[in-house]
Amino acid sequence: MRTWISVHLPLLPLETIRPNWSEAGRHVVVARGRVVAASAQAVEGGVRIGMRSSGVQAICPDAAVHEQDAAREQEALCGVALALLQYTPEVALAGERDVLLDVSASLRAFGGRLALARLVRASVDTLGFTLRLGMAPTAQGAWLLAHAAQRRRRVVRMERLAQWLDALPCLLLPALLPYEEWLAGIGCRSFGQLRRLPRAGLQRRTDAGVLDALDRAYGQAPELFEWVQAPPAFRARLELPDRIEHAEAALFAARRLLQQLSGWLVAHQFAVTRFLLQLEHERGRQAVAPTPLEIALAAPAWREDHLTRLLKERLARIVLTAPLIGLRLEALQVETMKPPTDSLFPDPGATPEEFHRLLELLGARLGDHSVLTPALRADHRPEVCNAWVPAAGPRTRRTDAAPEFAERPFWLLEQPIELIVREHRPVFRSPLKLVKGPERIECGWWDGGLIVRDYFIYQEDSATCYWLYRERREEEVRWFLQGFFA
Repeated sequence: MRTWISVHLPLLPLETIRPNWSEAGRHVVVARGRVVAASAQAVEGGVRIGMRSSGVQAICPDAAVHEQDAAREQEALCGVALALLQYTPEVALAGERDVLLDVSASLRAFGGRLALARLVRASVDTLGFTLRLGMAPTAQGAWLLAHAAQRRRRVVRMERLAQWLDALPCLLLPALLPYEEWLAGIGCRSFGQLRRLPRAGLQRRTDAGVLDALDRAYGQAPELFEWVQAPPAFRARLELPDRIEHAEAALFAARRLLQQLSGWLVAHQFAVTRFLLQLEHERGRQAVAPTPLEIALAAPAWREDHLTRLLKERLARIVLTAPLIGLRLEALQVETMKPPTDSLFPDPGATPEEFHRLLELLGARLGDHSVLTPALRADHRPEVCNAWVPAAGPRTRRTDAAPEFAERPFWLLEQPIELIVREHRPVFRSPLKLVKGPERIECGWWDGGLIVRDYFIYQEDSATCYWLYRERREEEVRWFLQGFFA
């Protein structure tokens, strides 16, 4: 049996202008001179859906009246659908304020129906929208439960769904709204009463879409949808309803973009390694260039909570030069998401992913150059081929920095020590005995760091081995100690 979740956004026209995390106030959205959405404070002041805009000014003169922006609402609805792709690849738009999810194959991955419903609700709430959630074995049934005024909106079995639908007002079905007067005249108010009418007579007095929608709701007809497709690249922008003076306050708005990024990554089976958040300031005559905030990850990630923690640490270190009016998020570098480990028994300690997340958090809090890790470079010069790089950033590890036959000491000195020479032999504490060498290195002419050296392995009486080199560019032979073998 399939499981569908319907997400209904009743205040979408209002919350595209005033998200639910903004300050409270009386706001009304009108379309063609009539109210289509109103805030709770405006409703308390007497505003009703369908009221004329002139009546709003008379009843609630302090209400802010906004014109409906259908294009902006559609963009917001697509953003919600993109964010919900992290729970299932089968997401479809249903009307102007609804999103449908087929979560039949996702229940076990997210801990069951109740846990998945909570995750969906939390994601939509983070995006800044009020929702009604319905769950049922059919998509049309879930849609009707989400639009119903009753609190019971989750049904698992088909028999139980039929009982709940029979008690719902039949005018919840949009296809029946043109026949409201006729239905009231014959005393038909619920779906149960509608189903008891002769199908042939109902089909003659209505259109074919009524019976089709009714059959789909009760699971007696197939349901076909066009699934939402994630774009090939991720770029999203969010215009802020108010100016933001402090960078940390932008995190609440940035989480909406990170939710969409997480859905996009899961839909493509990608993990992000580098993304850019543009903090947009004033435009026009007093324009200020956007403040770029680029974040590089030590290990690929796709979870919104981890990306939020990184962004929070970075925003805490930024001082804004001008108020923010918008945010723009872009995924700069992604890679294919790695499959889960094939180990039957997990390691008793922390996983490598958790270790990389710790490095990323430390780098975001202390600065990239305060948390370093060793890395190899493709260079034969010992002082160049070993380097310290930021631990939180992506890096390419090269294994061809030294020839396969070359032996390198465990400990390299930061500055080589010049040795004395006795009888043409270097001396360090005591006379040394040659073990191996020479290894000739000549490179670095391209960056001004030319070296011409012969490297040797010497051993003293206590069996300690040293890595020495002899300079060959000067007439006078000079010996240096550069490393110790373990």
